[in-house]
Amino acid sequence: MRQQRPRRGEIWWVHTPGQPYDPHQPRLGLVISEDVRNELADDVIVVPIFSSGALGPTRVALRAGVGGVDHDSVIFCEEITTLHEDYLEEGPLGPRVADALLDQVVHAMRRAIGEVIPPRPARGRD
Repeated sequence: MRQQRPRRGEIWWVHTPGQPYDPHQPRLGLVISEDVRNELADDVIVVPIFSSGALGPTRVALRAGVGGVDHDSVIFCEEITTLHEDYLEEGPLGPRVADALLDQVVHAMRRAIGEVIPPRPARGRD
């Protein structure tokens, strides 16, 4: 049994429902719901992480080592899902991801739901 509640920015192993034949279950998921919600609710909001995939306006690169992930990956921000706490298997893998990465994920999620937002300004490397 889990001893802690997931926190925003942590990466957990999760089971994504509706994918009964997906051989990649459980898969990594980035918790995006706020901490207070995670404490009070019996579910969390996550976006799945895949080991590969094309980058685009609704996908964010995740470098090896960030959040405890051991290989370069892609966050699929168009696949926002709410999971009951029973679908969280293990976590967190490591420390929370940086706020700058969470900002990129939220920006990509906003694009995924059709919000018209200006492109992000180019910034130097973090």
